[in-house]
Amino acid sequence: MLTTTQKKTAEAIVNLFETGEVCGDYGQVTLIAGDTGHLTFGRSQTTLGSGNLHDLLQRYCSNPGARFGARLAASLPRFAAGDLTLDTDLKLHNVLRASADDPVMRDTQDAFFDEAYWQPAARAAGRLGITTPLGVAVVYDSFVHGSWKAICERTIKNAGDVASAGERPWISAYVATRRAWLATHPRADLRATVYRMEAFQRLIDQGYWGLDLPLVVRAKEISVATLLATPPGCYDGPEPGTRMLTLQSPLQRGLDVRLLQLGLSERGADIKADGIFGQTSMRRIREYQSTHGLPATGVADVALMAQLTGSSS
Repeated sequence: MLTTTQKKTAEAIVNLFETGEVCGDYGQVTLIAGDTGHLTFGRSQTTLGSGNLHDLLQRYCSNPGARFGARLAASLPRFAAGDLTLDTDLKLHNVLRASADDPVMRDTQDAFFDEAYWQPAARAAGRLGITTPLGVAVVYDSFVHGSWKAICERTIKNAGDVASAGERPWISAYVATRRAWLATHPRADLRATVYRMEAFQRLIDQGYWGLDLPLVVRAKEISVATLLATPPGCYDGPEPGTRMLTLQSPLQRGLDVRLLQLGLSERGADIKADGIFGQTSMRRIREYQSTHGLPATGVADVALMAQLTGSSS
């Protein structure tokens, strides 16, 4: 049994592989050319193609406290059908990004990814006799990334089973086998992920089988402090209408900015709802003001915030 901290550390390593963040990027929307999964979303980048993205969103929408549930529920039939036009539905992508501000979405993702990936990986590791935190992390990564069974069978064929080879040599052989598989894969997007095995190999070479903290993985610190930090890009305030939004230095960030951007997006503006009030936000507000007979100041006052975010707050 791994301790809670060891489990979180293993998850953090895979979070770094998936979204580049220790806590994971709960609002990350990704579309990689050639990826058969198509649209991917969330902390562990679940995909439209697998059907898991539909299942995640359905679970979120079924929670009566889901802030963005109604918005996303309207698109659930498209997710269920694997509608590939979702790949380029930028308005929907902005709703997905905004949903990461909702603690209900973050809790839903944590529970979903634990059930879909961590628990099956832990059971598979246990059946093989893999008990070290680093060994379990390697198995978990393959459940998230895919093709665990095939590479496991290939490793057993070449190196023997865990009992005969010993856990540490077997995990080393597995990592080498998987790296070779990734490096020669016909899909360019998978060839580009050999860094995952290189990162594990570095941890193996340094003897960090217990994943004792602190660690540095892909130039990011994994420590008690970073594990407990607020996930990046998630905002719990300020609420819309509690301040005026304008272009300034440092740039304004927050939930109100995100909801303002979402309101503009839903009215046809070409804008990414990232929660950061930059020059594009100012320009899109000016355009909105001009087309609605308002002074084109590029500033969102209380009245404009209410107009654009009234259905979001």
